[in-house]
Amino acid sequence: MALAALLATVGYCASAQAADRNLIMYCGVDEAWCRAMATTYQKETGVNVDMTRMSAGEIYARLRAEKANPQADIWWGGTGDPHLQAAEEGLTEEYKSAELPQLYDWAQKQAARAKYRTVGIYLGALGYGYNSDDLKQRKLKAPECWADLIKPEFKGEVEMADPSSSGTAWTALATVVQLMGEDKAFDFFKKLNKNIAEYTKAGAAPAQAVAKGETLIGIAFQHDVIFAAKQNPAVKVVSPCEGTGFEIGSMSIVKGAKHEDEAKKFYDWALTPAAQKLAAPNGSYQIPSNKATPVPPEAPDLDKIKLIDYDFAKYGSSEVRTKLLKRFTDEVRNGG
Repeated sequence: MALAALLATVGYCASAQAADRNLIMYCGVDEAWCRAMATTYQKETGVNVDMTRMSAGEIYARLRAEKANPQADIWWGGTGDPHLQAAEEGLTEEYKSAELPQLYDWAQKQAARAKYRTVGIYLGALGYGYNSDDLKQRKLKAPECWADLIKPEFKGEVEMADPSSSGTAWTALATVVQLMGEDKAFDFFKKLNKNIAEYTKAGAAPAQAVAKGETLIGIAFQHDVIFAAKQNPAVKVVSPCEGTGFEIGSMSIVKGAKHEDEAKKFYDWALTPAAQKLAAPNGSYQIPSNKATPVPPEAPDLDKIKLIDYDFAKYGSSEVRTKLLKRFTDEVRNGG
């Protein structure tokens, strides 16, 4: 009887321990890739993964709101600037993965920049897409530059996301500021606002709208436009002639995570080639951060893109973010 009771107790403890292996994940990439990461990790480890998909700006805002009582363990994906801003505010935890030496320099620099409170997991170049069939029907010249987007013939024909919710749109805002200077950039966005059909919540939505024929031009990361082109070959990708910015998609452990050990294990796994290979089959064609992960053949060729020297330190600052977003809201969205 005593032995039976002891075995029952051991069995109960083991079951309770297994049942307590949970991971709450906020995910900032496309829904399909988010699901693939969550379900694959759960299948391979037995950890129960509770995943919520949001845009990077939304996740950042959620972490700020939940600071006193964190509800998530890991923030995986989404543009790196909000990750840097969260690190600066003490919303994420320092962690140096054993996988760091296997990553490209740009991913390691992202980690060092944040004092190891985040890490780079992929790289993607900004641009836009247009529907070539619609363009021909209207006998319009194909746009090639940022400056083309404010032409009067594109009135009501451009979509971009809202930079307050979308990491993609924040990158667009920061990119144009770096290209033109702040005042000229806001003059550009005021003119662009007249051509905007909709400010979407998610950064990939404008590319999808182009593929569906709902808008003529969509500002998005080029890998999202490439995915849209797979759905509709009339979609063409543009690397703006003036130059363009790029993102270092990132991953962070939430400060005060209730399942911190599980978060660290996921963090390590997510930096491996086995995990990063899940991107392309799920329609995401970014450049992976692990040097041993094959680059998807669909990924944009960075050697053919005029990339700016993006200032991640400055535009990953909470102070700069607050200032530029307020100005965008006041002068562009509400400026008439």
